[in-house]
Amino acid sequence: MNELTLSRAEHPAYLRLVKTAGRVVMWAFLVVTALLTLFPVLMTVAGSLKSNAELMSGGGLLPEVWQFANYAEAWKQTKFAQYTWNSVFLSVTVTVGTLLVAAMAAYVVDRRTFPGKALYVGIQASTMFISVGAVVLRPQFDLMVKLHLNTTLWGVILILISAHASTFFILLGFFKTIPRELDEAAMIDGSSFSRSFFTIILPLLTPGLGVSGLFAFRHAWNEYILPLVFTMTNPKLQTLTVGLANLRYGSSAAMQVHLMMAGACLSILPMLLVYILANKSFMQVTAGSIKG
Repeated sequence: MNELTLSRAEHPAYLRLVKTAGRVVMWAFLVVTALLTLFPVLMTVAGSLKSNAELMSGGGLLPEVWQFANYAEAWKQTKFAQYTWNSVFLSVTVTVGTLLVAAMAAYVVDRRTFPGKALYVGIQASTMFISVGAVVLRPQFDLMVKLHLNTTLWGVILILISAHASTFFILLGFFKTIPRELDEAAMIDGSSFSRSFFTIILPLLTPGLGVSGLFAFRHAWNEYILPLVFTMTNPKLQTLTVGLANLRYGSSAAMQVHLMMAGACLSILPMLLVYILANKSFMQVTAGSIKG
């Protein structure tokens, strides 16, 4: 009986059937996941092209009358160009600063031994699993007041750059794949520790920087609480996420959900552009992890 079962399990037709069934299950799972992910986006895009009355009354997925003017109205009411510039400035500066600080910290931790190294790594890890949220908002604001940065976006930028633990560990993993012999050869040739980092090691870190930069940019772009608190006295510095929230109610105190959806669709475009630019690095990391 065992021999019969074994020979049946090793039959090519049986193996093909099992392989095909596995692919069907995998593709079914991927299709369902994609639908669950894309459906809210499709609802938002469709809602942005409806009138407010039609959107609030329900109805089908597609609008009865396509209201493309919603995008122009959302752009006008939110000062979209100004808020977009503020968000781009904030996100790009935070991304560059986070990558630079996290990369230097990860390089030193990977290449050097110093007192308190384990404690430093432990503190970095703890910040990823302990969410203090609004508890530290008041101390952070008071600190920026002392530094006279509470009325600018630089206070928000410094706070967001300091939250670089996830980027630190991503880059630390990449540094471990770079041979230490490169550092030693550079040292023999007279290169300093910092020069070796910027001229030799950092260029080899491009895939990791691309992925980490994508995550850092997304986090800064979607940040809402900090820009809201720091720009209350200076509305001209409000970011796009804060400006979109101002579309909630119009002059008649009625909810303008259609304009909020139109603004949300416009705000997605920069993130899509960043993803397209970082997609190559992201795919390289994904392929490397699967191969490993």
